[in-house]
Amino acid sequence: MAKKGGYGIGIVGCGMIADFHARAIEGMKGGHLACVFSRSKANADRVAKAFDCASYQNYKAFLDHPGLDIVVIATPSGAHLEPCLQAAKAGKHIICEKPLEVTLERVDRMIQACDQNGVMLAGIFPRRFNEATTVFKRAVDSGRLGKITLADAYIKWYRTQDYYDSGDWRGTWMLDGGGALMNQSIHTIDLLYYLAGEVASVCAYADRAIHEGIETEDNAVAIVKFTSGALGVIEGSTSCFSPTGHPAEVHICGGDGSIFMRDNSFTVWDFKKKKPADKKIIKKFRADPGEAGAGAADPSAIDFSGHQKNFEDAVRSLKGGNKPFIDGREARKSIEIILAIYRSALTGGKPVRLPLKRTPVRRNFS
Repeated sequence: MAKKGGYGIGIVGCGMIADFHARAIEGMKGGHLACVFSRSKANADRVAKAFDCASYQNYKAFLDHPGLDIVVIATPSGAHLEPCLQAAKAGKHIICEKPLEVTLERVDRMIQACDQNGVMLAGIFPRRFNEATTVFKRAVDSGRLGKITLADAYIKWYRTQDYYDSGDWRGTWMLDGGGALMNQSIHTIDLLYYLAGEVASVCAYADRAIHEGIETEDNAVAIVKFTSGALGVIEGSTSCFSPTGHPAEVHICGGDGSIFMRDNSFTVWDFKKKKPADKKIIKKFRADPGEAGAGAADPSAIDFSGHQKNFEDAVRSLKGGNKPFIDGREARKSIEIILAIYRSALTGGKPVRLPLKRTPVRRNFS
């Protein structure tokens, strides 16, 4: 039986990710799952029955549900704008799955609509709430790495052909917004930006290496220059086979230290100036060499605890009258970086400077 305290939350879209959202809401403090919406009655009824909430196939009726305060958007990426605009107009706060949308123009319309209607817009990036991420960020911000020289993200994941065949929106520009970078790697690219700072320019190559019937990339490599002067690499792929999947990694090196994070653990924690807490950190977050990557080979093999913390942060921001940790403008950053990579890759690796003024014209990767 679902609890009924706190803010009433409704989920739009009842595909696979909706189950993780529902579990996160069920376990969170300050909110409860009030209702779900899907154009598919079978999908909506399945989630509603499992989590003891109301089921809707009419979106206006869903928005009119008594006690609905927050709408969580979990439709395909290119179908986030319309439910967001309607929810904002109805005075509902919004938490939206990554990416917020598939073009900068559509993202900006979402941000503007929420601003104009005085409602919250929060993005979903659960890896930001990992404990190792917090420890990493504290070390960077306190200057323990010194001048940052290199900052890299590695997402060598795998998806089967069946994964792409299971939904005609997967691997399309219109509804997926991209491939391995926009759908899978965006979480780690967000972490790279969060930890290493703003990106000044990129140059990149991308292709469709092993999958058939998709428009977008399943393999990409970018060289990144940060506004700080640091250099880096982003590797994002769904074509790197592993039975359990390779963990996503963020590596940041500086003149005084280096940290390599693998999912929610560290493989490297080295500094010129040691601190007493370092031994405890190494012991607590030591990486297991054989550990499977979270969601690296199986998209359903993820923990919902990060989503729960993400939702709880949004609720705290509403209660306190503050902006959420990942508001619309913050969630926009990783999208812009990825679109810059696409622009470079689609023009033969030419350097692209940020900020982007418009979404690049997209062509199918071969």
